[in-house]
Amino acid sequence: MTMRFILILSAAAASCAIVSGCAPSSIGAASGAAAGVATGLVSSNPAVGIGVGIAVQAATDEAVRRVMKSLHKDQQEAIAVTAGDLTIGETRPWRVKHTLPVENGHGEVRVVREFRSALAECREFAFSVVDGDEAGAPQSWFLATTCKQSNGWKWASAEPAVERWGNLQ
Repeated sequence: MTMRFILILSAAAASCAIVSGCAPSSIGAASGAAAGVATGLVSSNPAVGIGVGIAVQAATDEAVRRVMKSLHKDQQEAIAVTAGDLTIGETRPWRVKHTLPVENGHGEVRVVREFRSALAECREFAFSVVDGDEAGAPQSWFLATTCKQSNGWKWASAEPAVERWGNLQ
């Protein structure tokens, strides 16, 4: 019964953090705090509450990192496929829309150059990320590379747009 209560409380804290627009990094802290307090109250042992709180925070942080990485990968794949379909100098829009309104993105892709080696056919491209849907929204430009594999064009930059995605690559 206690573990079920903790899970429900953790899920509620995570949901509240997502709905309220909190940063993904604060979801684990909120879940851990809620689980720790609940466990401490139920068990009457603060040490157990602290231990459970730390464990829940770590597990929640890891789950959030995995989800965010997957969402970023969706954007990278959409951009890479768009760049693979273009010729040098051509520009085309890209867009990703997830079921949850998190990490949706859009902008433009412009192929800058193409290069080949014995191992791969690749394209270097510039892509923009528009900050919002309204007309005149600011956009940032980044450079990346896509290479053709047997199953299509794939993102090939070792650290794609660190400024955009931080360490969630």
